[in-house]
Amino acid sequence: MSATISVAVTSLSFAWPDGTTVFDGLDVAFGPGRTGLVGINGAGKSTLLKIVAGQLRPADGTVRVAGDVGYLPQNVTLDTALRVEDVLGISAQRAALHAIEAGDVTEAHFETIGDDWDVEERALVTLGELGLGHIDLDRTVGEVSGGEAVLLRLAALLLDRPDVLLLDEPTNNLDLYARRRLYTAVSSWPGVLIVVSHDRELLDLVDQIADLRAGEVTWYGGNFSAYEEALAGEQEAAERMVRVAEADLKKQKRELADAQVKLARRKKYGQKMFEQKREPKIVMGARRRAAQESAGKHRIMHEERLAGAKERLDEAVEAVRDDDEIRIDLPYTAVPPGRTVLTLLDLELAYGASAGSFDLRGPERVALIGRNGAGKTTLLRTIAGELAPVSGETKTHVPLRFLPQRLDVLDDELTVAENVARFTPGATNNRVRARLARFLFRGARADQRAATLSGGERFRAALAALMLAEPAPQLLMLDEPTNNLDMASARQLTTALDSYEGALIVASHDLPFLESIGITRWLLLDGELKEITPEEVG
Repeated sequence: MSATISVAVTSLSFAWPDGTTVFDGLDVAFGPGRTGLVGINGAGKSTLLKIVAGQLRPADGTVRVAGDVGYLPQNVTLDTALRVEDVLGISAQRAALHAIEAGDVTEAHFETIGDDWDVEERALVTLGELGLGHIDLDRTVGEVSGGEAVLLRLAALLLDRPDVLLLDEPTNNLDLYARRRLYTAVSSWPGVLIVVSHDRELLDLVDQIADLRAGEVTWYGGNFSAYEEALAGEQEAAERMVRVAEADLKKQKRELADAQVKLARRKKYGQKMFEQKREPKIVMGARRRAAQESAGKHRIMHEERLAGAKERLDEAVEAVRDDDEIRIDLPYTAVPPGRTVLTLLDLELAYGASAGSFDLRGPERVALIGRNGAGKTTLLRTIAGELAPVSGETKTHVPLRFLPQRLDVLDDELTVAENVARFTPGATNNRVRARLARFLFRGARADQRAATLSGGERFRAALAALMLAEPAPQLLMLDEPTNNLDMASARQLTTALDSYEGALIVASHDLPFLESIGITRWLLLDGELKEITPEEVG
């Protein structure tokens, strides 16, 4: 491998067990620096990272990496019984250090430590830099939140110092404070970094953008903002070429029609002259043959020009991006302004948080914010009836649907269509498939097993199941809904929620998204639930 190439992928082919092709002969190389890998949901971004990390084996092709690889998956799952030191990979060194400090000078302890005598101090410093200074190395994973688990896994990678670092949607589940610390870690990363993300702020920290589209990668220098600017210029030029090609096609059609009229007139005149026999038969025959040859050549010339114009138009249209977006038709869910939708009475939650008493009336839009581990998911799960409160009670007065962060409403062994049908036992197969088509699961895509879906595709399938469920939800609760969405799908979700007439509770760290959906009340969960003003949010 060249010294300027850190990851080389050659003639890569990969398909899921159900036959869905992801890559067919992909060639791409990643060099030093920070690269943002972007593309629409289902383009294969996460799959490519897994292949480079050795988590998946390609059907064909080679992957070569210069050095060690560190990989942070999109969904971090850690054994809750593990201790923090185990996650960081320093338990053996710590045990050896403590043994030596206690007077045990066995040679094996020194071999375990090697030159890493400050490993415990480095671990504590790294945890502190990521905002985890309050977490003791002897605590178990079961005692930390989902966002803290992500940061713990990142801390382990930073301590390991791999040559190539792969991050797949690393800001998922991270609160605002944790995101800032991740941004700092990415900005100062000295080696090769490839990050898949929908987080604009994170992508504005990279050095180049790799756009994965239709099984090929196109490179753009600069960060995501520069990429968007370049892409907008490309699209403007492409649309201009379409207009030019369309005008040329109309011109060629018009010229062909004019030529056919002229040839028809000439043929009619020749036939008239032949019938009147004004010239010798041999002369008229020669003229007829010459006219036919000329007409044939003329027709072929215009047909070739027309075919060329059509081909140029097809090429111009192909250059214009027309990425499909989900189209969500929410069921009629209007709630009168004065109607009580949800009541919380002296609610004490599991794991120590308190929600107190709270009423939700009419089609209010509530944003639920707070640090990782504050209890936002616990509160939503308690309202949904999935968790029992420590004390107090919740009362929902309208049909409720809850889309959890983990999207575990789907059965991985069932197809997309079968999953949706579980929530709508009264719906016909045609109705299920018609609705799925609006979520971009058309034809054979509706028959994909849920286990093979990308994060964004899984979200779309879960949302389809939620929207099709009967009765239609008049209270909709979403837990970090933008985690796995590309930017186009996030915009479409915003549009769909804008037309929703029921009550809405959204737990999210994505402030731009929350601001885009017309939030009417902001609730902060920080030990207890309290209402804050929009100015206090930042």
